[in-house]
Order: sequence, then C-alpha cells, then structure tokens
Amino acid sequence: MFCRCAFLLKKLDVRMSFYVFLYGFPSSDRAIPAANIDLHYAHCSRNLEKCKICGDMIPKLHAEDHYLSTHAPVACSMCSETMDRDVLDIHRGENCPQRIVTCDFCEFPLPAIDLAEHQEVCGNRTELCHLCNKYVRLRERYNHDSSCNRIQDSAAGSSRATRPAERDEGAHRRARPPPPQNELSTKRLLFTIAITGIAVILGSMFFQRKTEPSDVH
Repeated sequence: MFCRCAFLLKKLDVRMSFYVFLYGFPSSDRAIPAANIDLHYAHCSRNLEKCKICGDMIPKLHAEDHYLSTHAPVACSMCSETMDRDVLDIHRGENCPQRIVTCDFCEFPLPAIDLAEHQEVCGNRTELCHLCNKYVRLRERYNHDSSCNRIQDSAAGSSRATRPAERDEGAHRRARPPPPQNELSTKRLLFTIAITGIAVILGSMFFQRKTEPSDVH
C-alpha cells in the first residue's frame, strides 16, 4: 500500500525536507507494508497537520515557520502595502505603484504611479520629421513615420517611372530630322530680298528729301 500523506507534501522548505528525511516519511513511489499502514497513518496524523491557508500537509514542528515564511503578511518596502509573502515578488514586479518604469517616449525612469501624467505631457512634445519637414507629436510619431515612409516610397516610384518617359521624349526630339537644305535656301533668299527692298525704300526717301531744297533755289 502507498501512503497518501506523501502526495500532500508538495511545498516543503529545506528544514521540512530534512524533517521528513529524519522521520522516514516515504516518497510517493515508496510502498508501505500492509501490516504497518495503520501505524504509519497514526504516525502521520500525530506529526502532520493541514495548513488552513494553502491546504498542504505540514510537520507540526514547523507549522509556524511555514506560516511565517509563506503566508504571514509582509509590508512592501516600496509602497508599504501589506500582503501575503508568497505574492510579494509579483506585487513588486507588476502591481506596486512605486515600482520603477520607463516612459515610452523619453525612456526616463520614474514611479509607475506618475507614469500616466508624465506621458500625457511628454507625448505632446514635437520633433521634426526629416522626411516631410513637419513637426510631429511624439505620441503620433510611429503612425506618422509609417504613413510618411509610404508617401516617400510612392513618390520615389513615380519619379522613377517618369524618368524613362522623359528620356524617350528627349530622344524623340533629338531624333527629328533637320529641315531640308532647299527650305533653308528659300528662307534665306526671301530674307535677303526683304532687307534689300527696305534699304531701297529708305534710300529713295532720303534722296528725295535731299533734292527738295535745291529745287526751291
């Protein structure tokens, strides 16, 4: 037969384990002879008691130590709140209002109780976005950077798409054939005739004005 008391000895400290070793309490995998089981039960009931808080079977000699080391109320050294010792570490790491945390925006360490007020002010500070040259609130910086990067990537893609078109258009302009030589010669001839005609008219007018005074005399 097996001792059912052994299954309840789950959270023993070093001193309790030593007590079990001295008194020979069997582990969960050790059988008790049927002839001795009644004696063993009597021994367990005489030396063990059930903890009223956690339900574990504790050696009576160490019941007070078990209570003081596991369940006795203790005060948090940071906020002075009283609680069971077995939840003290969780309280200090996750729930204590005086535990030190860091601001999401400036990474400044401060008590958790002051974090919300600090971040309300700190998150409204602005920084210059070097992509769009606009000042952005720190609490909005993450979303702004994401959208700003998408806009910049889109603009860069459009620019890369228009450059080949511009090069093609420039090449098309350069590829246009020059005007024929006959067309150039005709334009030059007409220009020369026009200049000559204007010179003749101006010369005749000047000569006419010059001869008018001599006719009067």
